[in-house]
Amino acid sequence: MMPSLASLGPALLLWLLTACLGAHAAIQAENDYNIRKIPLRSQSFQAPYLDSDMQSRYFEFGEDTIVRADQYIRLTSDRQGQMGWLFARMPMTANNWQVEVEFKIHGQGHLHGDGMAIWLTEERAQAGKVFGSRDNFNGLGVFVDTYKNQRPGTVFPYVMAMMGNSSVSYDKDHDGKENEIAGCSARGIRGDEDPPTKKIRLTYYQETSLKVELQYKKDSPDEWTECFETGPLKLPQTAYLGFSAETGELSDNHDLISVTSHNLHVRSPPNTGADKSKDGKPAQAPKVQSKPYNPGGDKERGSWRWFFLKIVLFGIVCVGGYVGWTMYRASRRSRF
Repeated sequence: MMPSLASLGPALLLWLLTACLGAHAAIQAENDYNIRKIPLRSQSFQAPYLDSDMQSRYFEFGEDTIVRADQYIRLTSDRQGQMGWLFARMPMTANNWQVEVEFKIHGQGHLHGDGMAIWLTEERAQAGKVFGSRDNFNGLGVFVDTYKNQRPGTVFPYVMAMMGNSSVSYDKDHDGKENEIAGCSARGIRGDEDPPTKKIRLTYYQETSLKVELQYKKDSPDEWTECFETGPLKLPQTAYLGFSAETGELSDNHDLISVTSHNLHVRSPPNTGADKSKDGKPAQAPKVQSKPYNPGGDKERGSWRWFFLKIVLFGIVCVGGYVGWTMYRASRRSRF
């Protein structure tokens, strides 16, 4: 006995809904570039920061750094002439990684300084004159500079990246102008204004790119703003994640609230810009030094195009299913 149309109707509707949702999920998976994020516990921390024996299993700190287990790790207090550091005990083992830092820079008065740094360097746990850590480092430094020395035409606070090779010295007198790979102004990244804490996120693909994003704006506290994206950068084979800060004649509290790190397992690698040459050999990736600071920009336009494409594909699947169902119902009626 053939099943009735009434019994097939709900089943067909369920199939149509499943097909539409499946198409949407497939589009979303492709949009995410098939990147799986694996937590890196040895490169992360959050309150209460210390173990039961009042030590940290994965990090160590020094100089003027103090730990308030229920609130923050304070690299410097709002006092003159302080420096502090915090470094991971084990090196970063991931080739592709993402580090998200929640922090707060604040203090009394209208003048403040000097700033804080995030490190991925061969050296670790060494105090010095570059935002509280050593100069002539080998690796990557990302600086949140809150005091302007001699850099005309630049709005401070300023966020910038520098690559060191153990022999290049940081140009402190000119706020790193000669050392900068890329950077952006970030007015509002320090202070007690909303949001109460700020965030910075570093995303690194081995020898491909480094992207730095910020979350600090009062009118959109949960929105990530791209600061810059570099071309290929090669980190040392052994590099340690670290943080440091410094005060001089001017001062600030430099507080770390949490650090969340992930290994980025790339199933489908992002476009590196390297195409094959005519002889079949891989062409060398272009040596792009920096990407201009342009919040939203091309990324925002691309997001809208992708959004409309998903709507069109979703509609095609649904309309196609409806037409098929209508034809099936018409053929059933013609038999009887």
